[in-house]
Amino acid sequence: MDPYTAGTPRPQVDADALRARIPGWGADLDAADRPSVPRESFDPGASGAHWEVPTQQPGGEERERSIEHRQLTPVFGTVAPLAGLAGRIRRTAYRRYSEGRLAHWLLLMAADRVEVLQSRLPGAR
Repeated sequence: MDPYTAGTPRPQVDADALRARIPGWGADLDAADRPSVPRESFDPGASGAHWEVPTQQPGGEERERSIEHRQLTPVFGTVAPLAGLAGRIRRTAYRRYSEGRLAHWLLLMAADRVEVLQSRLPGAR
């Protein structure tokens, strides 16, 4: 019988035989066989690492923020604030569309192109 026909019955292989023949087979079946099991338990005191949320930086009222988040991150950049037509397009992308929507990213790309065109206009900057 041809081994590649649809009617070929699959041989039943014992899980213990597979585990003996293939190193690591079935590691996700038994927690004792998984090397990552100790890391999956949450114990914040085990590593000695600690972190506290920084105080909120002032001046974030006009910053862009994803609609998925309730508040702006505690610390944010203020070097290049949104300005001009490109800034309005970016604000629209953040205020109206989720980051999971294609329209959000297309608007951000369009804003980048508008900014490039504005920088190439005579008298810009």
